[in-house]
Amino acid sequence: MNFVEMMKNLWESTGLYQSGWQNYVMMLIACVLLFVGIGLKKEPLLLVPIGFGMLFVNIPGAYEILMKEPVSTGDVTSPGGLLYYMEKGVEWVIFPPLIFMGIGAMTDFGPLIASPKSFLLGAAAQLGIFITLFGAILLGFDGAAAAAIAIIGGADGPTSIYVTTMLKQFDLLPAITVAAYSYMALIPIIQPPIMKLLTTKKERSIKMEQLRPVSKREKIIFPIVITVVCGLIIPDSLPLLGMLMFGNLLKECLVTDRLANTASNGLMNVITILLGVCVGAKAFGQTFLTVDTLKIVLLGLIAFMMGTIGGILMAKLMCVLSHGKVNPLIGSAGVSAVPMAARVSQTVAQKEDPNNYILMHAMGPNVAGVIGSAVAAGVLLSIFA
Repeated sequence: MNFVEMMKNLWESTGLYQSGWQNYVMMLIACVLLFVGIGLKKEPLLLVPIGFGMLFVNIPGAYEILMKEPVSTGDVTSPGGLLYYMEKGVEWVIFPPLIFMGIGAMTDFGPLIASPKSFLLGAAAQLGIFITLFGAILLGFDGAAAAAIAIIGGADGPTSIYVTTMLKQFDLLPAITVAAYSYMALIPIIQPPIMKLLTTKKERSIKMEQLRPVSKREKIIFPIVITVVCGLIIPDSLPLLGMLMFGNLLKECLVTDRLANTASNGLMNVITILLGVCVGAKAFGQTFLTVDTLKIVLLGLIAFMMGTIGGILMAKLMCVLSHGKVNPLIGSAGVSAVPMAARVSQTVAQKEDPNNYILMHAMGPNVAGVIGSAVAAGVLLSIFA
């Protein structure tokens, strides 16, 4: 091999030679996500790993290295790329249930137990899932694909990954996961205009009565009862809902503090990093920038907005029936992004009245939304899987 051929091979191995316009578009999007997470400090725990994973995989030539499959030659096996192994946690649906366990170990179900009517708000906020299901079918997606897209309306990234994978919609997984996590991170931007549009200043200023105290016995019994009841009715919801309740039981029973601490801190942080990078790495320019991706992003936004609207309208109905004792803003927290949606409800309420504290009231629908999205996922899987 002469010097010219050596230089030619070196040039052809560089990212500059292998690059396409898709790489640069996705790298720009990745930098925007990183800016929002780091510069604007909007959901950095989600957007920084996703943004870096997206940047990571779209550097020209990197995809073939990072996603390389292992090759066996006789008795020798050449190892695969880093992300090939990391993404097995997504493909084998290991990460989503573990995330749910961590969420359960960090969540206090007390506000929901103290106000069981919050279940209605969590259920109403799943409206967007079922409206978008029919919308996706009208746009030409088959039933399974439409179900995978519709679950974005639950504002729950792990649930979206779980449902899409179980329905074997692997081609749609990159767009669905990126859309789901992006909308979760953009809740503080998307929800407030809808909340203000559907409520009056008087409704937003309603102060709610303090919730009753919840005993430790109630908190221990609750996850066991929910697991049994939902498992008997919708078994397909158990991998997510069961792990959510298991994590919460570890927290509340007071005899497994070490396990609860691991589930809510160390393990949760590790899985968040791995899942975030894998979600970002799914957005490879050459396969991500398609018409179907645009349809999914649009349908996901509609699903999320309709879920928010469904929760607020149910809360407005409850406000009327209770003669003005329910602040309709807590309805928007019925989507399952915990605790982001509840914090948004609190923020919007305090802009009307700085002395109005509805956070704990909003946490009831918020955790009900987590349960609701897992149940909705089970319903979709039982129909389309």
